[in-house]
Amino acid sequence: MSDLQQNKILFVGGKGGVGKSTTSAAIAVAFARAGHKTLIVSTDPAHNLGDIFHKKVKHEKTKLEDQLWGIEVDPNRESKRYIQGVKDNLQGLVKSRMVEEVHRQIDMASASPGADEAALFDRLISIILDESDHFDKIVFDTAPTGHTIRLLTLPELMSVWIDGMLEKRKKVNDNYTQLLNDGEPVDDPIYEILQKRKEKFSEVREIILDSKQTGFIFVLIPERLPILETQQAIKQLDQHHLHIKTLIVNKVLPDYADGVFLERRRKQEQNYLNEIDRTFSKQRKIRVPLFEEDVYDMEQLSTFADHLKHVLKEESHK
Repeated sequence: MSDLQQNKILFVGGKGGVGKSTTSAAIAVAFARAGHKTLIVSTDPAHNLGDIFHKKVKHEKTKLEDQLWGIEVDPNRESKRYIQGVKDNLQGLVKSRMVEEVHRQIDMASASPGADEAALFDRLISIILDESDHFDKIVFDTAPTGHTIRLLTLPELMSVWIDGMLEKRKKVNDNYTQLLNDGEPVDDPIYEILQKRKEKFSEVREIILDSKQTGFIFVLIPERLPILETQQAIKQLDQHHLHIKTLIVNKVLPDYADGVFLERRRKQEQNYLNEIDRTFSKQRKIRVPLFEEDVYDMEQLSTFADHLKHVLKEESHK
């Protein structure tokens, strides 16, 4: 069975400008119209969902059509919410005279590299854990390739970091117990908070690594740079046991496109299509034609979705 059909959660990535958001939307529409209750989530700061569906998509679930809802995750909002959550967790654990300094240090940390990704991943965790029981399919439209790789590898990195923090807290608590607490175990709210976060990360990491639950799709077009970037992304994600099984080759010139210019263009394109077949021999490839008009409204998006449904239907009968 196709991973598009089998998986509950799909991450769609790719180089900027290859039609990643439109492809994500078409996949979501195809699922919804096949009767699956579907949620599409944009984690790309340059959100396009609202433009594609001609509706204002919010940071909470917005209904787009029957069986289809959308969320546009606002990185700035999530970063502020995440930092406030850290401050709230420390409430009552820090001496009152130190609160202002601790908050200042936290605010400084929020401007450090990776802070936005951590906040974004925190929201992604919540969506996966909280919404999975309410939807048949969840499609994540991710930011361009580099950001996607950082986002998807965060569970592993954060788990290692939290393990280190837990080990340090445990040593402090053991010393405190032996020296100052008459051998009685000490209650450590910070340790408990870290332990809960570790459990959440572990749960989500298990889901993301489970190929029966989660699939990864990359979109590219038959040109040199998208091929190179996709090849590099597959290598990097493989190192983290995240395997891309499906590629959507977008904007392929249809056979009926005529004219001398397009004929020359098609010859060059065929070379790239052959290169894609050679380079990505382990991946399943779905070709999507270059449509006569830009995909700017629901009619064109429906055409895109119908094409994907047709391909999937043909594959299911093989």
